[in-house]
Amino acid sequence: MLAPMIDVERPKLEGSVAVGGGRRIGFAEFGSAQGRAVFWLHGTPGARRQIPVEARSYAEREHVRLIGLDRPGIGSSSPHRYENVLAFADDLRIVADTLGVDRMAVVGLSGGGPYTLAAAHAMPERVVAAAVLGGVAPVVGPDAISGGLMRLGTMVAPLLTVWGVPIGMGVRSMIRVVRPFASPLIDMYGWLSPEADRQLLARPEFKAMFLDDLLNGSRKQMAAPFADIVAFARDWGFRLEDVEVPVRWWHGDTDHIVPMEHGLHVVGRLPDAQFHHLPGESHLGGLGVSEDILSTILRIWDDADR
Repeated sequence: MLAPMIDVERPKLEGSVAVGGGRRIGFAEFGSAQGRAVFWLHGTPGARRQIPVEARSYAEREHVRLIGLDRPGIGSSSPHRYENVLAFADDLRIVADTLGVDRMAVVGLSGGGPYTLAAAHAMPERVVAAAVLGGVAPVVGPDAISGGLMRLGTMVAPLLTVWGVPIGMGVRSMIRVVRPFASPLIDMYGWLSPEADRQLLARPEFKAMFLDDLLNGSRKQMAAPFADIVAFARDWGFRLEDVEVPVRWWHGDTDHIVPMEHGLHVVGRLPDAQFHHLPGESHLGGLGVSEDILSTILRIWDDADR
């Protein structure tokens, strides 16, 4: 059945922050402006509003300041290609400073996972805890593991290094053309996905969130997903064994994009990490347990403050 549509509340605050070099990073805030800050890093593709409604409600109820970010080349963020994944942490540090955030937790879905680990590595004095949901694993260097969709990513990365921005412009134009048909296209993607993701995308609140994020984020540009692939196919700029911050990892065992063994591989190399197995869930499974994810990292925060 086609998922019915519902309206998704707009963020309480949206804007962009200057991060140097004439660039800006877009952000969207949910929950309590006075609460503990949790940065939520979107998947590939995605943008600043790719945050489940349940997570937004939890943030409101538990007085959490939940902040989504646009990576460069999507939404309100200027186009830019990071030298490596670690370079993202410099932008996050400036955004946090500008928004008045001293300490934070970071959550990353899929392609947001590598950047979450980078932030934890670069700012152990500020990042209290990190959570990764079906995150991408390194494909080069001493921490590498092969397989999954990034096998194709490593093959096309050299092409995207040159043509990523033009391809992004083409994708943006295509999305503009199919915009009136975006809802049935989401349904079609659900039909082609594993059962668990199909059921999640059939839930009205998830479908509405994805549509709102996709259409809003791609309105002006769509280069970020291709820049992500280029960054993931390179050395990330840090070793997993040097990430000292507590990391909690959620992964579905039917994930068709990032195999669960990739998550187990990364967790096995992190000094302070725990793996949360999601039986029967696929790539988007972590989004369905967002309340548990937020409560888990906040408990780590509470323990750190004792």
